[in-house]
Amino acid sequence: MTDIADIRLFALRNLPEVEPHDDLGQLIVEAARGMGLRLAGGDILVVAQKVISKSEGRLVNLSEVTPSARAIELAERQKRDPRLIEVILSESAQIIRSDTHILITETRHGFVCANAGVDKSNVKGEDVVSLLPVAPDESARRLVERIRELLGTSVAVIITDTFGRAWREGLTNTAIGVAGMNPLKDFRGERDDYGRQLSATVLAVADELAAASGLLMQKTARVPVVVVRGYQYEPSAGSATQLIRPKEHDLFR
Repeated sequence: MTDIADIRLFALRNLPEVEPHDDLGQLIVEAARGMGLRLAGGDILVVAQKVISKSEGRLVNLSEVTPSARAIELAERQKRDPRLIEVILSESAQIIRSDTHILITETRHGFVCANAGVDKSNVKGEDVVSLLPVAPDESARRLVERIRELLGTSVAVIITDTFGRAWREGLTNTAIGVAGMNPLKDFRGERDDYGRQLSATVLAVADELAAASGLLMQKTARVPVVVVRGYQYEPSAGSATQLIRPKEHDLFR
């Protein structure tokens, strides 16, 4: 196991504005090279969902949206744009909770989050919103393959978004897409410092790495990519879906 002091995080600060159909892997390699950093085997790229969505064209202009009767009803209750509500509904499998200001929904991926991940921040255009990638794990896998193609280097990729948490204030970066690593570390069966066998400890290491990277990304720092170096992860196909608790084990819905 690697000492936490050995883990280093590098912010890629010179990534240009990402547009639909951009080669994001190439942009990341060039940004790293521009700051004298060559991606190495075992590195983890933590990438903000927004640049993935931009590169994949997951953008909607609200001027092209016609709200449904349900969207209009919810928008009147929440005093929000009915076109935005319509996009949120289209990205949702179901509404989990709602109040006068916000919708908590389950996305079609199975994530439970505010507004199905639909977001206006850091997107060009007054009426343009971004959506979550259609398949974040596949997006991560494609980026792993592109980096290997460009550099001959095997990295892992974590795609993140900022989620709220039940019973806790504030937002934290969470893994919504994973490739090249196991997102969980299972300590069950191992012994603690006093020889007791652990029976329930499974760490969400992808979420922990995502949250750590969020300290560098922030919301207004223009740092959509962080390189994590030194964390000894378990290479595997991996996926963020492994982090979604099955409904039959969910005590809170």
